[in-house]
Amino acid sequence: MSAPKVVLVAKETAYGRYIEDEEDAHARRLIRRGDISVARWKKAHQNHVATLKLVHRVLKTAGATVWQVRGAQVAFDPTDAVLVVAVGGDGTLLAASHHMNRVPVLGVNSSPEHSVGFFCAARSENVTQKLEAALLGKLAKIKLSRMEVALNGRTISRHVLNEALFCHAIPAATSRYILRCGRSREEQRSSGIWVSTAAGSTGAAHSAGGKLMPFSSKRIQAVVREPYLVMGKPYRMSRIEIPNTAKLTVQSKMQDARLFLDGPYKQTKVGLGDTITMQTSPEPLTVLGLNAKRRTVPVK
Repeated sequence: MSAPKVVLVAKETAYGRYIEDEEDAHARRLIRRGDISVARWKKAHQNHVATLKLVHRVLKTAGATVWQVRGAQVAFDPTDAVLVVAVGGDGTLLAASHHMNRVPVLGVNSSPEHSVGFFCAARSENVTQKLEAALLGKLAKIKLSRMEVALNGRTISRHVLNEALFCHAIPAATSRYILRCGRSREEQRSSGIWVSTAAGSTGAAHSAGGKLMPFSSKRIQAVVREPYLVMGKPYRMSRIEIPNTAKLTVQSKMQDARLFLDGPYKQTKVGLGDTITMQTSPEPLTVLGLNAKRRTVPVK
């Protein structure tokens, strides 16, 4: 029997990048004088490195063949893998998820004091147990609904796990667009619009006034952020839930807009008259170790 292949996606810490790799002179000066802006960098890096070594050791002991991807934004093909392990935090798992379809992922929060790990079921104190159970197929799993996004009829991604943000390219500028869902249509001006999955409903969409949705939901949710209301009249479509059989359409009234998917790294230029469609994706993500009833970020 051949050794199971595991793809290990490890985040690049700020300390690792700017201090060790790039030897950034300004960052090093800040570290030396203990500046508050970088005060957590070294400790977070040390925690991450220790956790990463532990994960390697557990996988090696279990007889797995490990292919490590350094940096969450690096593309990889997990087709012949039995498992993807994302070591870092939610950002690492989100980035890795864009390259995944049927292979399950286990998130490992490598520095819980310094990073958010809402999607991460493991950390250093329980990672041995979680990894062994995952390799044996005995770890609980949940299929999280993702979002499919298209621009002018061309699919950009079917793997949006958290949210999409549509707004003007310049954050201080007003975003102008037309929303359509079913028979409803509305022209709006605002700071932009968040469109989230159920899994992403605890994040930016919730901060903007959106509803918390159970992990099991296949709906997506649109929430307008900072609406510009003429004469105080509220928009009819300031927060809407879109069934998994329907589409949300956003048409740009801006020459220079942006569409961001799951954070700042995957972005697309959107021009005047361009049309974005968003709907539930046919390709959910299997995440290991999560509770299907979990809806809110745990309080530490």
